[in-house]
Amino acid sequence: MKEILVLYYSRYGSVYNLARQIGRGVDSVDGIAARLRTVPAVSAVCEATAPAVPAGGAPYAEACDLEECVGLALGSPTRFGNMAAPMKYFLDGSSPQWLSGALSGKPAAVFTASSSQHGGQESTLLSMMLPLLHHGMFIVGLPYSEPDLASTPDGGTPYGASHVAGGDGATQLSEPEARLAFALGRRLAATALKLSA
Repeated sequence: MKEILVLYYSRYGSVYNLARQIGRGVDSVDGIAARLRTVPAVSAVCEATAPAVPAGGAPYAEACDLEECVGLALGSPTRFGNMAAPMKYFLDGSSPQWLSGALSGKPAAVFTASSSQHGGQESTLLSMMLPLLHHGMFIVGLPYSEPDLASTPDGGTPYGASHVAGGDGATQLSEPEARLAFALGRRLAATALKLSA
């Protein structure tokens, strides 16, 4: 079975919830499945290490996850209009995949969550696209043929799925946010099947 890697970092669970919804969208397409993976937190203390297996959520990503996927959905919380350091750290270690062209020609999508409506979601999504373009990936966004994109008062952009989590990060995905995340996963999976045929 072909798989889409849904790779995310989530501190309080909002990006994880988006990742699960994107995974459901991927799984709704026959002949393809979602592979959820996360990345460990980074520390300013060089001796700090993460446990070998996360306490909750998906397993940690490995290089083989990038190489084996036929597409990639990349998610991170917004940090001052940019992706979070753990995701950037993981991507900075993907030079072997860049050198081998392991991701070249595959589709990719991005998703994020922020605490406020104007918390830098779109610039975060754009920042996550840059390394994917360097890898030679095709970017898949959300078209305005998705009705929620034009009407949601919450998250959701043509650049990718997003969520407004609130100051404490406890706000659940709204129905439009969940539908848009599902649609992004479905669109990414359908594109991956066409490109990998």
